[in-house]
Amino acid sequence: MDEVGRTLKQNPNIKVEIGGHTDATGSDKADMAVSLKRAESAKKYLMDKFNISAGRLVVKGYGKTKPIADNSTKEGRAKNRRVEFRIVP
Repeated sequence: MDEVGRTLKQNPNIKVEIGGHTDATGSDKADMAVSLKRAESAKKYLMDKFNISAGRLVVKGYGKTKPIADNSTKEGRAKNRRVEFRIVP
């Protein structure tokens, strides 16, 4: 996240979406809440450590809807618990 923070600091016109994700072990409702909280935590970190304005950071919780690995393994579930950053207009 520090690399993202430095990039945002150096490029003040960039706006990003912070997408929070979870594994598939919880209920849909719980996973959505956890993923949103994960994204909010990343936003707070960037704001606090790098002084990035809130208006440049859009948070979204995706829950378990976009896995990148197999949820049937411990390693796969760990990979699915993540935050992703995407530049938005």
